[in-house]
Amino acid sequence: MIMLPSIRIPTVVVLAGAALVAMAVSAGQPSAEKAPSANGFLQRWLILEPIRVSGQLTDSAVQAAVKKEYFPNQFTVIPHDGDKVKVAGTEYTWHGVDTNDYNVNLYYFANKLGKPTSNVLFWIFTIVNCPQEMPGVRLAIGSNAASVWWVNGKEVIGIYGDRQTVIDDGVSKRLTLKKGPNIVRGAVINGGGHTDFCARFLDSEDRPLKGFTVSAGVAKQP
Repeated sequence: MIMLPSIRIPTVVVLAGAALVAMAVSAGQPSAEKAPSANGFLQRWLILEPIRVSGQLTDSAVQAAVKKEYFPNQFTVIPHDGDKVKVAGTEYTWHGVDTNDYNVNLYYFANKLGKPTSNVLFWIFTIVNCPQEMPGVRLAIGSNAASVWWVNGKEVIGIYGDRQTVIDDGVSKRLTLKKGPNIVRGAVINGGGHTDFCARFLDSEDRPLKGFTVSAGVAKQP
C-alpha cells in the first residue's frame, strides 16, 4: 500500500495499482458490495481513463460527444477493474474507485495517472443491487462540468454547460429499480480545470434511497 501526503480534497481509493493524491492505494478488486453513504451517495465506481474530446459543453456538443462510438459495446459492456479498451488505437484502462465522500474527484484521478484533465470525457459505471423492486425513485446527480446518465440502458438525465458540482443539481423523472442488478452508466465531459461528480437515488418522498448495495464490475444475481 502506498500512502501519499494528505491535502484537503475528497478522499478516493483507486484499486488498480495507481497512486492518487491523499489516497491509499492497493492492488486487486474491491470487496463485492458496498452500501451507499448515510446520505445515499454511491461511493463505488469503475472509471475509464479519460478520452480526449473537444470539451465543448453545449447541449448539442455534449450529446454528440457521448453518442459517438469510442469502443465496442460502450453502452452495454460490464467492465471490471483492470479491463482495457482501445480507442483510435490507444489503450485505456478501467479502474475500480472507492470514495469516502459524497463525490469522486476526477481531476486527481486523471492527474495522478498521468492522464489529461482538460477537454476530456470520463466514462463511469456502477451496479446498484436491489433486494426488491424499488418504484418511484429518481437519480439525482451533480457534475463538473457536463454529464449524461443512463439507468439500465435508458438515458434518464443530462446537465450541460460549464458548471460546478452541486448535490442533486439534476434529477431524473421517476423510474423503477428492478429486483437484482441495475446498471448505472454516466459520461462526464470537462472543458478545463477541476472536475468531479456525485450521484444518489431519491425515494418516492425525495429522501436519500437506502436498502441496496453497490458493486463495481460484478453483478449480484437476484
